Amino acid sequence: MKNIVIAAGYATRLGELTKNFPKPLLKIGESTILGRMLDDIDRIPEIDEHVIVTNHKFAPVFEEWRRGLSYEKPVTIIDDGTETNDTRLGAVCDLLLAVDRLAIDDDLLVVAADNLLFFSFQEFVDFAREKGTSCIMCHRQDDIEKLRRTGVVELDADRRVLGMEEKPQQPKSHWAVPPFYIYKKEDLPLVRHSVENGCGKDAPGNLAHYMVEHTVMHAWEMTAGRFDIGSLDTYYEAVERFAKK
Repeated sequence: MKNIVIAAGYATRLGELTKNFPKPLLKIGESTILGRMLDDIDRIPEIDEHVIVTNHKFAPVFEEWRRGLSYEKPVTIIDDGTETNDTRLGAVCDLLLAVDRLAIDDDLLVVAADNLLFFSFQEFVDFAREKGTSCIMCHRQDDIEKLRRTGVVELDADRRVLGMEEKPQQPKSHWAVPPFYIYKKEDLPLVRHSVENGCGKDAPGNLAHYMVEHTVMHAWEMTAGRFDIGSLDTYYEAVERFAKK
């Protein structure tokens, strides 16, 4: 299984802090946002490589960071060639770039690079192995306004995904979808041809929505929370909250 990290955004909401530096590599205590995530994922036996997809502007920073790593699994950096927020490829196209450039023919764990987690991805991998299908994560969200700003899924009693909507004005459930996915090797043909068949390019949830309509998927409920770093306020809150842990 390949761990594909989508890290090609420009984090414009963090202003000067990320004007010339990638958000995933911002410091949290003695580590970084991304480093804390990889510390967990690197311990998963099924994972045999980490693939970080970034942009041309930040690729040198990621390469310098990579030289100081000591993970068990190799880390590959892919430069998507873009240099501005206006010319970004979008998360789905960045994923397809990694799959095509490395000729990947394996299961994929796909993660966004700007979250701090209170659970292990091992649980998610175990769930996908048990179900034998591509999978998404979900968590209960009772705030309707927050549901209107994310992906929302409907599930049956076996956690099979019956339907998914992106940013619905009238959510059909309280199951919100964070940006973490597992795509099985058998579903890679669907992934590879998703954009040409009408899948949206920008958000990683666009691909999940497309896949739900074309293959069987299940949803794993997060067993603990996460900290989504999307603004200066949430970054500084994370620094204060996690620096001593």
